[in-house]
Amino acid sequence: MTSESQEHGAPRRPVEDEVDVVAEDTQKPAKDGKKEKKKGSFWKELPVLVVVALALALIIKTFVIQAFYIPSESMENTLLTNDRVLVNKLVYHTRDIERGDVVVFSGVDSWDGEFQFEEPANPVAGFFRWVGTAFGVVPGEKDYIKRVIGIGGDHVKCCDSQQRITVNGVAIDESDYLYPGNLPSREPFDITVPPGRLWVMGDHRQVSLDSRSHTGDPGGGSIPEGQVIGRAFVIVWPFSRATTIPIPDTFAQPALQALGGSAPLVAGFALAVPLVVVRRRWLVKKR
Repeated sequence: MTSESQEHGAPRRPVEDEVDVVAEDTQKPAKDGKKEKKKGSFWKELPVLVVVALALALIIKTFVIQAFYIPSESMENTLLTNDRVLVNKLVYHTRDIERGDVVVFSGVDSWDGEFQFEEPANPVAGFFRWVGTAFGVVPGEKDYIKRVIGIGGDHVKCCDSQQRITVNGVAIDESDYLYPGNLPSREPFDITVPPGRLWVMGDHRQVSLDSRSHTGDPGGGSIPEGQVIGRAFVIVWPFSRATTIPIPDTFAQPALQALGGSAPLVAGFALAVPLVVVRRRWLVKKR
């Protein structure tokens, strides 16, 4: 009975269970295959993502906003060494450069650098340096950051009886941004800024190699407006120093603004008068 019961009477596993086991076993490799496929597709897409990210960074850096690294003490205490600032490259497409703006400009083929750096040893190092410059991790090759004191047509002079710089005869109060203990300038200067150029100075006057150091250059130390990359408008690093970079109130003096606004008109009349005289003489001769 025992043997017969084992042969004929022993319970058998339902067919459904066998099917389930088989189905379960056959599904496992499919799931593993999907995971492997997803992992493989991610690594294939990663280089594309990196290229797209770099391309977008290049577009933003070229046309919109760029981060810059501060390598020297020339703008203390407004900007400290190792600060990172964001520079707006679009602002001067909507308005003119103004006195008091902190601007980044290129000094290639012009000014000597205040900060010396080593040339990249190879193309790979050069690429990483370019990326670092784009994200404001390392300083640019010949990029400078200074404050605009005078614009084209301004008469900038140092100094008056109270040791203040004057712009078109109007004294400017630099106490809000001048480095503590610095005079506005130890070197006297007297210049009328040529049209289309800017007179720029660092806030740490005793160490800044600015327009005063280039009075023997073409333009008398001024820089071309076309060399300006953009306006520094905010400090983004370190976070403890994150703040905006406003235009000091002294540059909003009504007398200063009135002179600046009338300068183009005065220049227009100055050019128009000789033309009118020449035209009248020509008409008289013709008669």
